Amino acid sequence: MAVNVKAAVNPVSKKANLILTFSAVVLALAFILFADTAFSPFSLRIFNLCGIYIILALSLNLINGFTGLFSLGHSGFMAIGAYVSALLTMSPAQKEMNFFLTPIVPVLANVQLPFIPAIIIAGAAAALAGFLIGTPALRLRDDYLAIATLGFSEIIRVVLTNLQSITNGALGLKGLPKYSTTWMVWALVILSIVFMAALINSAFGRACKAIRDNEIAAQAMGINIARVKIVSFTISCFIAGVGGALLGHFMNTIDPKMFTFSLTYNIVLIVVLGGNGSISGSVIAAIVVTISMELLRFLDGPLNLLFIRTQGLPGLRMVAFSILLLAVVIYRQQGLMGKKEFSWNLAAASPVISKIKSSLKIKSPLRRR
Repeated sequence: MAVNVKAAVNPVSKKANLILTFSAVVLALAFILFADTAFSPFSLRIFNLCGIYIILALSLNLINGFTGLFSLGHSGFMAIGAYVSALLTMSPAQKEMNFFLTPIVPVLANVQLPFIPAIIIAGAAAALAGFLIGTPALRLRDDYLAIATLGFSEIIRVVLTNLQSITNGALGLKGLPKYSTTWMVWALVILSIVFMAALINSAFGRACKAIRDNEIAAQAMGINIARVKIVSFTISCFIAGVGGALLGHFMNTIDPKMFTFSLTYNIVLIVVLGGNGSISGSVIAAIVVTISMELLRFLDGPLNLLFIRTQGLPGLRMVAFSILLLAVVIYRQQGLMGKKEFSWNLAAASPVISKIKSSLKIKSPLRRR
């Protein structure tokens, strides 16, 4: 008598899919609760940073992965979201302490809003900037679009540096309220994942994929190429502004030097490693890259590795990530997940599960004669 594993090979039924999904959500919520109560402050900080990078990776993947637009200006829209949220949530006393060289403009001096309205307005401000920038820039393609968006990002950073009476210039803003708590960050992570999944599976999402795959064929099918590109870019900037606001309240301080190209590079690295056009890949890669950045921090300090000794090379860990990015580009251009999404059917078809299934084929020692 052998164990019947034929049913395990078949696709997961709808009922089993719902049960597995519900169980996964319950386990995820339980893990968030466990992390919030049992993790050390440092581990909890890395855990929440993973969530912020997931949001930022999803926003960039909407442009680069699903719409096929090569943008490098994400840090600029994050900066807009961070500054708008900070100015709206800081108390008048905190603003007075920060703006000691040049007084803040009277309009913003006494404004203080709760975090939820502030973060929505921050995302809307970043979306407005994305719409104004994307309308002329999205006429370009490929490398030219990447250069244009990178230039706009630097313009935003320079403007923020010189608006002394609004952004406090190069001094930045310090003492931001600690609103990026574990539950706030991961609630927005779950909301972002659900929103992205619904958006990509909608008619608009299919139009984005059509433009990515073949813009000429999409236009021949009646898709308004310019409108879809602008809307996609604007939505991505909104999510980036929300992520930037979370990052600002997570760090409790912001300044223009935080939002350089290196921040955009980190997000591009996550998107490429996870897979252009995969929500699941962005989530997995954001967690892996964020944790790895901390695990490899020892590379920046003094090393004593048998024949190799260094006095400390700051930035060496980023060299390791650059080598990893080159390896992915050369040997696995589709990234970890490619354009696939995680599903229980995909998990059931994995080699590990297949080995477990084959191990279940155990014959009983009692046989009928």
